[in-house]
Amino acid sequence: MSSSPDISSVGRGEADEDETGYLFRGIATSIEYGLSPEDIAPSTAGFRPMGLPPFSELFEFPVSAAEDALASLAEVRLGTDESNNISAAQIQQDHLTRLRQFERQTAVERQETDHVNVDDDDDEYHNVDESAADKKKRKRKEAVALAKIKKSKEFARRKAQGTGESDNDDDIAREMMGANSQPFAFQLENCEICGKRFTVTPYSKAGPRGGLLCAKCSKELADDEKKPRANRRAPRSGRRQKQSNLLDGFAQPGAPSLAEMCTKKVADNINDIEEFGDLPPQLLHRLGQILCKRRVLTSRTLNLFLRSDLNFIDIYDAAKLETQDFEKIFAFMPNLYHVNFRFASQMKDKVVDYLLDRDLKIKRLQLDAANLISDACWQQLFRKLGPQLESLKLSNLDSSFDDETVEVMCRECTALQRLKLKQCWKMGNRSLRAISELLSLQHLSLNFVQEVDNEILLNTISKTSPRLRTLSLEGISTADDRLLDIIHVNCRALTKFRFSDNAVCSDRGFVALFTDWSNPPLEFVDLSSTRDVDNSNPDGPADAIGLASHGFMALMNHSGPGLQKLNIASCRHVSRSAFEEVFAAGKTYPNLEELDVSFHTVVDDYVVGRIFQCCPKLQKLVAFACFNLRDAQVPAGVALIGGLRAQDPIVLEGHHY
Repeated sequence: MSSSPDISSVGRGEADEDETGYLFRGIATSIEYGLSPEDIAPSTAGFRPMGLPPFSELFEFPVSAAEDALASLAEVRLGTDESNNISAAQIQQDHLTRLRQFERQTAVERQETDHVNVDDDDDEYHNVDESAADKKKRKRKEAVALAKIKKSKEFARRKAQGTGESDNDDDIAREMMGANSQPFAFQLENCEICGKRFTVTPYSKAGPRGGLLCAKCSKELADDEKKPRANRRAPRSGRRQKQSNLLDGFAQPGAPSLAEMCTKKVADNINDIEEFGDLPPQLLHRLGQILCKRRVLTSRTLNLFLRSDLNFIDIYDAAKLETQDFEKIFAFMPNLYHVNFRFASQMKDKVVDYLLDRDLKIKRLQLDAANLISDACWQQLFRKLGPQLESLKLSNLDSSFDDETVEVMCRECTALQRLKLKQCWKMGNRSLRAISELLSLQHLSLNFVQEVDNEILLNTISKTSPRLRTLSLEGISTADDRLLDIIHVNCRALTKFRFSDNAVCSDRGFVALFTDWSNPPLEFVDLSSTRDVDNSNPDGPADAIGLASHGFMALMNHSGPGLQKLNIASCRHVSRSAFEEVFAAGKTYPNLEELDVSFHTVVDDYVVGRIFQCCPKLQKLVAFACFNLRDAQVPAGVALIGGLRAQDPIVLEGHHY
């Protein structure tokens, strides 16, 4: 129990505190500690503020009368308000009167709301002192208020949505009338915006939904109303999605197909879907593409694609999958023969061991960024699956897959028909020499990080090229015109040829390659970035390096009729006259669907117009950094990517001219 304080010291610590303040502190302290008048009388002997009895006599009243004492004390302190001539006692009395009136009014309204089926003769829940005239007047006002509410938009909305507790119009109107009744002044209410409890005053403002606002929110609302309203932007028309579709080569006018719309709708609600059921494989593959592009393929969504009857799995973004997810794939899909994992950063040795234990009949394997698989595990994989592998694509391996592993692969994978090794950092000349022993290759794609010996490269291409149907060589900086000569002599069945990022081969080499070549017309050609790089001589040497004007014309003369995709980006030595010659009036390239002429500053509106005229099936034209391309008229259904006005809607309703 707390000890009694020294009353004689209460309130006397400050020199400027008056006697009334001292008395107030004494009363409050005595009430708090339950002291009697005798306990504090000695310390207050002879003390008698003006207008109050002796201090000891105050305690003749019960302690519960402290509020009356404090009210009297407040009246003594406040006195009379000279400016308004209203006493503090009068203010308090008016306040109590209003509170009693509000309580009676609230009780009457609550009774009227709770008993909606009251007849004219049923006065049980009304005020007993209400006269017949007052009752008639009250009901007339109520009928007017209800009629006004029934005409409001909020009443129509509630009735249409059925948000009320009853379907009766009078019930809904009375419910709204009760909800709209605001608390009386000096009552407590919750702020409509911030939810804080505050005291209602006659100056409290109404909120947007009919509630009341605290002082802070009222001020903020008033400040917002004072600010000038900015002009509203027109609703966006899906520009970002349109540009995304253009980059993907989709420029289909009008609405997409029903299957595409349904597929995207499923992708939008992927977290609410439990299973795909018997979805066709092509739609399942399309769903996987959309989810991977949005980067939402997780452990949960992966389960939707695991079906034991499927023999393929394509995951274009496996960055959010864990190690156990890869094991789950091989456990649930025992018939796999096609496996494609991109960004497989969590695929480890234990996953490969589990794969080998399952004895799967995988024939096509593509892995990207699987850097946690060791060289020993790679070699074990090739020894076990090598004889059955027909296609192998590996990319972005920087911590493993060295020359020794490549030699094991070439020795064990005797049936390999397609090989793609891109950005494998540890591969060198030994790997290139081992690849030449793969006698069954039909598709070869190489992109070395290390610089390789040109003689070894020529020997490898010389051995493998007679059987090749596609050949892709990227970033081979040491290759020269002799490589093009070997391709011209040995290749007889090529349909795809990529030779990019080279600054050694000359335009004469490309002319010799495409002139009188016994190979059928190519369908896919990528000769991008084959040009001279010398900042001191921007026009290049007299003997042009890379694909230039004559090489470009020789290419189109040889493969133009069958060409479907052509990429000559950054071949900056192709002149405007060469473009005009290739796309002259009367020439037609009936199968060309995609063309990339980026970084050709000579391409302008006229050249692009000729391209549209000569390529009736063109679907995608890429023209980044073509600064003279300004106002080309784009045919309907063609995606023009790049140009100075790439930010504007690009697909227009036009015609060939």
